[in-house]
Amino acid sequence: MGLRERKKAATRAALSWAAIRLTVERGLDNVKVEDIAEAAGVSPRTFNNYFSSKGEAIVSRHLDRLLRVADELRCRPAEEPFWEAIRRAALAQLEPGPEMLAHPVSDPVQWTAGVRVMVAEPSLQGEMLRASARAQAEVAEAVAERTRTNLTADLYPHLVAAALMAATNVATAHYLRADPPVPMDRLLTDALTQLAAGLPTPSPLSGRDQPNPRPAQ
Repeated sequence: MGLRERKKAATRAALSWAAIRLTVERGLDNVKVEDIAEAAGVSPRTFNNYFSSKGEAIVSRHLDRLLRVADELRCRPAEEPFWEAIRRAALAQLEPGPEMLAHPVSDPVQWTAGVRVMVAEPSLQGEMLRASARAQAEVAEAVAERTRTNLTADLYPHLVAAALMAATNVATAHYLRADPPVPMDRLLTDALTQLAAGLPTPSPLSGRDQPNPRPAQ
């Protein structure tokens, strides 16, 4: 990637992170494009060169993280066991970008609560689904390359990609609701380990994992 492309990618990431940060702090309805542009140090016109809406800007970082999984999978050593390569590629998406390191979260509990509210916004959920579908297609292509399966004729690469997206979504949802908090890397590793093992039935059940009681009629 050349210098110009790196600068454009950095601006795009900064805009996305600013959109997320402001939305978590203020709520989606209280954030304007002008606010996002100012926080990222660019003009509203520059914002419009990258995104068509604040929702697209918010979801952009989610999309970039998921697309990184496919890129990382392609870079894993050929001799590495397949599901280990999947795990390491998936965990790479959790590494913070430079824009996050420049603006660290001061109150993780409050931040998590704000993210939980943000991702529940109906106007963002459609954007999230589109991002996941695009990333799933890229991951399926990377899986097909690694396993030498046919992307058109074989189910396997699509099943793996869909399972990986599901594992990421479930781990993220659990991370946002867990009390006390559980590290995201541990949750994602656990989810992928269970997938690799064929989702065996948990046994014996611990007290915390007992089935939910049937609601009173």
